[in-house]
Order: sequence, then structure tokens, then C-alpha cells
Amino acid sequence: MAFLRLGSKSEAFHREGHSWICTSGLPSDVSINIGEMSFHLHKFPLLSRSGLLEKFIEECSSGDGSSFSLRLNDIPGGAKAFELISKFCYGVKIELTAQNVVSIRCAAEYLQMTDDYGDGNLVMQTESFLNEVLGNWRDSIRALEACEEVLPYAEELHIVSRCINSLAMKACADPSLFSWPLPGRDPKQSPENTGLWNGISTATKTQPTGEDWWYEDVSFLSLPLYKRLILAIESRGMRPERIAASVAHYARRNLPLMNRQSSFNDANHVNPGTTISSPSESDQRALLEEIVGLLPNKKGVTTSKFLIRLLRTAMVLHASPSCRENLEKRVGTQLDQASLLDLLIPNMEQAAAVASPPCIVEEGQLMNGSDSLTPMTMVASLIDGFLAEVAPDVNFKLPKFETLAATIPDYARPLDDGLYHAIDVYLKAHPWITDLEREQLCRLMNCQKLSLEASTHAAQNERLPLRVIVQVLFFEQLRLRTSISGWFFVADNLENSQNPSGNFGLLKNDGSYPIDSAKHGATGGEDNVKHRVSELEKDCLSMKEELQKLVKTKSSWRNFTRRLGFNKKSHSCCPKGSKPSNLRAPPSSVNRQQNYENIEVVPGTLKVN
Repeated sequence: MAFLRLGSKSEAFHREGHSWICTSGLPSDVSINIGEMSFHLHKFPLLSRSGLLEKFIEECSSGDGSSFSLRLNDIPGGAKAFELISKFCYGVKIELTAQNVVSIRCAAEYLQMTDDYGDGNLVMQTESFLNEVLGNWRDSIRALEACEEVLPYAEELHIVSRCINSLAMKACADPSLFSWPLPGRDPKQSPENTGLWNGISTATKTQPTGEDWWYEDVSFLSLPLYKRLILAIESRGMRPERIAASVAHYARRNLPLMNRQSSFNDANHVNPGTTISSPSESDQRALLEEIVGLLPNKKGVTTSKFLIRLLRTAMVLHASPSCRENLEKRVGTQLDQASLLDLLIPNMEQAAAVASPPCIVEEGQLMNGSDSLTPMTMVASLIDGFLAEVAPDVNFKLPKFETLAATIPDYARPLDDGLYHAIDVYLKAHPWITDLEREQLCRLMNCQKLSLEASTHAAQNERLPLRVIVQVLFFEQLRLRTSISGWFFVADNLENSQNPSGNFGLLKNDGSYPIDSAKHGATGGEDNVKHRVSELEKDCLSMKEELQKLVKTKSSWRNFTRRLGFNKKSHSCCPKGSKPSNLRAPPSSVNRQQNYENIEVVPGTLKVN
């Protein structure tokens, strides 16, 4: 740390209570009162160095040599600064440091201690030393912190702007090129950094410094000074990522709620090393709103985790609506980078722990113009997981569930398994909702986009409406028929490639026509086709038996399996001239139950009246 010693005389002052007395041997003829402190001094040493004191002494002097008193309550730095100034006037040894040079420089300017009142006066001495202080990172930080005590005078003398410009320049430069003392490092050599070689002391190489070396030091500054410093650093072209990281570090140190997940009632329980005392709720709210304004607007430079933590803290502190809306929009633009744990934001106004929907809506609006489906797919998975996580909450209302689920467009979900799981959990936790609400909730998912596992689970799920179960079974049958048709198509192409002279027709989807052969002599190919058809019939029978097992617990479902074609014989594929298999079952004369009167299944289509 830089320092400057002035004066040569030994100590000539002693303190008695609230009074400083000069022990030069001569009686005091002037008393300077500053607050509760009194300085019993002599006229000549003071007026020979200070233009202001010379003026006051001339005005108050009566000419008979009697003593008098002056009051200087407005002097920058107060009694502590004037103590050093009075010692300087007497030539007593004093020491200027980075902590006291600002207040002494302002007080010297206030007292008009220029070179007009003696060479090497205090204004010149402090100004020269201040330039030396500003050449060092740590000393510049200390000087800027000292400006808080004399801020109006320091602003007038441009000391604050000089400190900020010095720090901004050093933060944007490479510290290893200038041998600046770094945060957390002692400029003096420690034993572990010192080695001996042939009896000669040598210093080992210092460890490499990262881009975050200045974050910790500036986090101790007050918000107004920190804000000015960040704006100065930004104007010098520092990357937004580093600015955002510094702001995040500052927020974590000065906002205790950033490090917790609980309510404001536990604000006094702060992690060690973060803050010494917990600021009030109003102070934290004002600080948070200012921090949000300092974050760069560029997308992706601030982590989603930090933004969501800020949003959570803003909700706990009841920040302004504009502040919360700003954070919600920021979170929404990069929601694909968030995790489910981060997204669980407590709502302080209700018992349900739910996130604010506008950020999700904003994300959907921004993603619609994107060419890539990957971010939107990640958002869809995140929202489905979030819905499943908060669905057991009895205070989570159905309209909010529907709103959040509907914000994700249909194309963003390759499969609806996650949404189905969330709906199932919600139905289990809210058994009191009406049948109409159940059907309305299930309309959010697309039964055609359920995987085999999800379809199997849905077919046995008694919480789902009957209409949904029918749709699931129908689409499974439709998927089976499509798969069989694809098998025939591949088999036909393979047969044609192996027998160029033969041309077998493709079995139609309804299975009512056999394969037509253009060459009647290809008996070997016909046998192969018959064999493949026989295998497919076995597979169809096996799948029919499996599906019948799924609905065995409900005897009334047998009518559905019959209508869905499970009791129909598979359509055989045979060469021209052979007897085709009958796929159509005769019309059933069994009376339908009243619950199924509105459901009609036609081969290839499903009608629900």
C-alpha cells in the first residue's frame, strides 16, 4: 500500500478528552471547534498555511492578543482530517495513505492551502500523492471507498471520476502486464512463494489470473459508485459476459435472499462470508431493481439460473411490476437453458408454488420465429416436467394448468408422454374435478403422439375419461395396420427386385383385394408371400390377445375390442385365383350398452358423437 510521510518534528500534540492541545510551551491563542472536538492552537502556524484561516483570524482578532474561538463544522473529513492538517501546519510528522488522502485533499482545498501560502503546501502534496495512488488497483479501490465520506467535495474536485476511470482502465487490461497487486494476494513475498538457490532468494512464478480477478474488490463498493464503475467499464468495450458475471457476484454478496430458497423471515440467516449484516427489505428491494437495470440486454450473457434467482428474490421482496416483468421476459428468451429445479419459484401471494406464466408465454412468442426446433423442444420438456412437479399441489388450479400446457405449440412435442404424465398426476391429486373438466384437460394431449409404454398405461388408467381410452385403443390399432401395410410394401419391393420378371401388386389398406401377379408362372414367389402373410396373421393374433388382456378388468370393454376389429379375422394375402381371407366380421346383433351409444367405430376411422 502506498504512503507518504510529511514533516520532521516529533509529536507535539496530546489529547485530553475532547480536546487536542499543542505542547510547544506557548499558551494557545486560538481554538478551532469541529463538532465535539476542540483544537487549542496558535495563530501564526495556521494563517501561514491556510488562506481561509488567515481570513477568519483577521476578522476575529481584536489586536490586544487575546484568544478567540472559531467553528469549522463544514470542513470535509471533520475533526479527524483537521487533526492531520494542524500537525502539518506545525511541521509534525504525518503519513498520507490511500484511505485518508481523499479527505485531506478535500479539506486542504476547503482551507485554501495552496502554494500561495508556502511552497510544498498541502494541496500540492496531496494531489501528487493521489496520482501515485491511482496507479495502483488496490489503492484506487481504497481511495474510491474513501470518497463516500466527502462525496460532494470529491465530486467537485473530480476525484471520484478519476478513481473510476483508473479502475475501469485496469479492469479492462491484463493485470499480469502491469504487476498490479491482485485481490486476495499480498504484494509482499510469502514464504511459499520464495525459494533459495545457492543462498540467493528467488521468487517463484505467480499463479495465472482469470478474468474474474476484479469482481470481489468492486463488490464492496456502494451501489451508486459500483453502478458508475460498471458503466465506465462497459463504455471501454468489455464483453457483456464479464459485466454480467460481475453484476451477479455483486448481487450475491449484497442480497442475502439470493443465497436462500426460503421466505424473507429468515433473512438474518446468511451464509458466512457473504455479508456482515442483513440490510432491510426496502434496501434490498431498491438494490435489486438497480441491479436488474445493470444487466446487459444481450441474450445468453446472463445465466438462466441467476435470472430465475433474481426473479424469485423479486417476488419475495415484492419488487415493482416493471422489474418483475423485465426479469420474466429475460428468463423467457432463454428458458431452454433453465433446469426444473430453478423454475420452481414460490408464489408469496398464494400457497401454491408456481411460476409466473408471462415468462412462459413470452418464450413461446419468441421461439415461434426460430428455425430450430431444439430450443422449443427443450422448453416443452421443461414445462411438462414443471407441470408434473406442481400438479400434486391442491391449490394449483385447472385453468392455470391448461394455460401453461397450451403455451407450448403442438409441433414442439415429438411425444406427449411428459404431458400425459402431468395430466395423470393432476387427475390423481384432484379427484373432485368433474367429468367435463377431465375431458377438457385430456384434450391438451394428442393420443396419436403417445409412445407404446404411455399407450399401454393409458389403456388401463381408470382416471381417464372413457372417450380418451377409446381413442388410445383406436390409434394403437391404426398404428398396427399402418405397420402391417408397411411390411407388405417392403416385402413387395424386395420380391420385385429379386424377380424382375414378376410384378406383384400391393395389398390395399382395407385388405379386401389379394395381390395381383402379372406373371402367373412365379409359383415360388407366391409361396413366399403366403408364408409372410401367415406370419403376419400370427403376429396380429398375438397383439390382439395382448390388448384383450389390458382391458380384461373391465367386462364392458369387450364391445370396444370387437368394434375395433380384434374379433375380426386377419385379411390373408394370396395370389390371384386363391380364396382370400375374410377380414370383415358379420354385423353384430348384440345390444349396445347405454354408455357406448355415442361411440361408433368404422374400419379406418373413429367417430365420437
